[in-house]
Amino acid sequence: MSATKKKANVAKAIRPLTQDPHQVSEPREKVLEVAIGRAVRNFRRQKAMTVADLSKQTGLSIGMLSKIENGITSPSLTTLQSLAHSLSVPLTAFFRRFEEKREAMHVKAGQAVEMDRRGTRSGHQYNLLGHIGANASGVNVEPYMITLTEESDVFPTFQHDGIELLYMLEGEVEYRHGDQTYLMQPGDSLFFDADAPHGPVVLNKLPARYLSVISYPQAE
Repeated sequence: MSATKKKANVAKAIRPLTQDPHQVSEPREKVLEVAIGRAVRNFRRQKAMTVADLSKQTGLSIGMLSKIENGITSPSLTTLQSLAHSLSVPLTAFFRRFEEKREAMHVKAGQAVEMDRRGTRSGHQYNLLGHIGANASGVNVEPYMITLTEESDVFPTFQHDGIELLYMLEGEVEYRHGDQTYLMQPGDSLFFDADAPHGPVVLNKLPARYLSVISYPQAE
């Protein structure tokens, strides 16, 4: 099979993106009642429910629901629990648009934090490029710059939860994932399930540098 046909088959197998990266979300609301009201309305519409439908499920009057959705009244905790149950969302979901902070971390060149990672050996340097704590996405992401400068008879094998992306910047290594080995050269990437054993097995050209981005669910 030609390379062109292989690429076409891969493209067909990949589902189209459903997220619009250019979509601008509503600005966060500074009035708690209004933030709650917008959240209730949005969740109700996502469930394709009318105000009357929600009224039947919660036992709240249509008039009261209208006041809540329009930010006119401050619902009690009991009312919010009833709404959360009927809309199948966590109680905290109603507060996400209220003064929600979106964090960013800027790391200047040479200022990344050097980390001791399980299996790290002499000549294998791991620099954490940034860290953001618990956030609304429900995902942790750890970006590393990995530098290999010395040959070693034993290479670290990693295995952990999540998904990992490698992007080769310099040098050349043979990288194992599961029972497969991939030749990684500058510009190459490897995207894989990190639950399988993985790691460099042969260092062909040193120094070798690559980006490693690991993502995994936040602990509940």
